Amino acid sequence: MRKTSRLIVCTILPAVFAYVSDSSRAFSQSDTAVTVNAESHVAMVKKGLDFLRKSQLADGSFSTTRGPGVTGLLLSSMIASGLQPGDPMVDKSLAYILKSVRDNGGVYAEGSVHANYETCLAITALSKLNSAGKYTDIIKNAEKFVKEQQWDEGEGIDPAKPEYGGAGYGSKSRPDLSNTSFLIEALKDAGCSDDDPAIQRALAFVSRCQNLESPHNTTPFANRSNDGGFYYTPANGGESMAGTDEATGALRSYASMSYAGLKSMIYAGVDKSDVRVKAVTDFLRKNYSVSSNPGMGDTGLYYYHHTMAKALSAVGEAEFETVNGKRNWKKDLSQQLKASQQDDGSWLNSNPRWMEGDPNLVTGYVLLALSYVK
Repeated sequence: MRKTSRLIVCTILPAVFAYVSDSSRAFSQSDTAVTVNAESHVAMVKKGLDFLRKSQLADGSFSTTRGPGVTGLLLSSMIASGLQPGDPMVDKSLAYILKSVRDNGGVYAEGSVHANYETCLAITALSKLNSAGKYTDIIKNAEKFVKEQQWDEGEGIDPAKPEYGGAGYGSKSRPDLSNTSFLIEALKDAGCSDDDPAIQRALAFVSRCQNLESPHNTTPFANRSNDGGFYYTPANGGESMAGTDEATGALRSYASMSYAGLKSMIYAGVDKSDVRVKAVTDFLRKNYSVSSNPGMGDTGLYYYHHTMAKALSAVGEAEFETVNGKRNWKKDLSQQLKASQQDDGSWLNSNPRWMEGDPNLVTGYVLLALSYVK
């Protein structure tokens, strides 16, 4: 049963003192309603972390059948939530990730077909723990590995091809926007600049996933809807998880990929005045929601929440101008996530597609989203 959206006063444990202190300073002590929201936010995070402590396996992993990818994402969510090395859950997760480092630089499970995905998540997690440079060599070797996984001249791919610059799960699987967005984020976390060739190649692929005819997108799908939103991939004949419009042949745009596209362009140094950014922002203004993943309903809802939070944070606006007026997106998202937290502290999608039947993964998505709304 999902708990109702009620005010929570939390008892704060030492492990989250630093997080509580930083979070509370962001709220006015003279505004009682806002201060209660701050306490509620901290309580949500604490309950989520408590759930993860109980679900962590003895070897430090989470959802081991999925490889180290889930553990890498959860390690990032722990650090984003205020935990630090020295916390047993952090240390055990880190040890598990380090045991997954391969001689070729990748960080993935033996025999994994998701090597690129798992390595990108490991890079992001390790970068959050690398202030003293302890993991620099591992990160740089992993950076080299994921760059080798990218679809480019190394695989004999012509730059004019739709798949050029993209990344897939691994084992040279078909490139898609979701994995390419994780690649760009990982490369930025590894210290790559906007003009790094791998990031610019990835940007070329991202631009071809947009329903927008422009000099950056000359695929056959570019002008079939021209709504500015994004879909999954233009490779292998193109595919949208939201389906194809029978009348026009357009690959339907949907919000989670549109936020992934927006985030990726900003991370790759594209200016907010660029036609691509303007077009996807207009699409998202028309399709603003925190209760569903527009175009997909409840499918991938928590992936959507976490991607939305990252993208709008990168845009850097406290309010989002929708077609129905300005919205405080942080407040909207926080209230939605509070209302959907389970009694045991986890989050779970009743629609299990895309692994969202796994409360470990979904709780990681939410903790990351909450780190952007505090």
